Amino acid sequence: MLKKVLAIAAALAAFALVSSAATAAGLNVGDPAPKLTVKKFVKGTPVTKFEKGKLYVVEFWATWCGPCRVSIPHLTELQKKHKDVTFVGVSVWEKDQGLIQPFVTSMGDKMDYRVAEDAVPAGGDGNSGAMATTWMTAAGQGGIPTAFIIDKESKVAWIGHPMTMEQPLDKIIAGKWDIKVEAEKSRKAAAMTHKLQNLQAAFIPAYQKKDFAKVVSILDDAIVSDPEMETQVGPFKLAMLQQMGKTDDAASYIMKLTDGALKDSMEGLNQIAWPLVDPDAKTKAAPALIAAAVKAAIRADELAGSKDPAIADTLAAAYFADGKMKKAVKTQERAILLAKGTQFEKEPSFTAHLTRYQSGK
Repeated sequence: MLKKVLAIAAALAAFALVSSAATAAGLNVGDPAPKLTVKKFVKGTPVTKFEKGKLYVVEFWATWCGPCRVSIPHLTELQKKHKDVTFVGVSVWEKDQGLIQPFVTSMGDKMDYRVAEDAVPAGGDGNSGAMATTWMTAAGQGGIPTAFIIDKESKVAWIGHPMTMEQPLDKIIAGKWDIKVEAEKSRKAAAMTHKLQNLQAAFIPAYQKKDFAKVVSILDDAIVSDPEMETQVGPFKLAMLQQMGKTDDAASYIMKLTDGALKDSMEGLNQIAWPLVDPDAKTKAAPALIAAAVKAAIRADELAGSKDPAIADTLAAAYFADGKMKKAVKTQERAILLAKGTQFEKEPSFTAHLTRYQSGK
């Protein structure tokens, strides 16, 4: 079952992943793109090198990656829209390389761009592939899908999630992308990661002792010192407040995050809203928390342009938890329609939730 869970351990693990991923970062925006070192192309005309004067998108995915399945049709749409841009999907971190070709074949026209296998050394695992190491690891990227846009000077112009790539790609194509400015932003992001590493080292002892009040105090000091850190540490602070049973403080903090640090973070808002309104949860959240979750879910849906099935599913659950049955039904129906062609299409909870919302129980 596909769940959008915010458990304490999950929040800590995500925090650690972000921190550790960039430790070895050596590839940044503005740097020359590494070589395309793949084993073979399983779809499309092979690309052996980046040619000056041409734009490329190199996107990393895996057969086992659910979010990758969601982004693949989007990449296909972008390839059709930008025929002069060469899109290359590279499968990395695979446990079984033999699954790649059947997967690509099964996707058919939904995956309509060049696709290649990483060059994994004989006897090595998927993590040791040439592309995995010289691109993903070098850039401090610990999750997929991840896309790199390569500009006409064969330099890395942008790194990020493919679902957020359309706007920067349009600007790069139009010649309105200042790579020097973007490189500086990338440098600041790396600096933030190092701050998070230091912060994690500071609160881990208190966390292990379950002194959550101390953890919150450390996080608050960090946020006062650098307000930009709240986007990263806010969800974890919220988890600590809930762990301490501080319902009113937690609800107020959700409101603060929704209007502030997470205002433009669809995934961040969804992350904090879902566990509070999950219709399958054993216990129901307090009214104050539900009201705050509704606000966060509405904002997340706005950021998604009302086109993301998982976000719509969360919003429907929020309306249901808040007693707004008609809105819950209408929104869940939208979630089911949006789920067609995505990893959520066969998700049983989507239809089960709709039935529950229709019954009002």
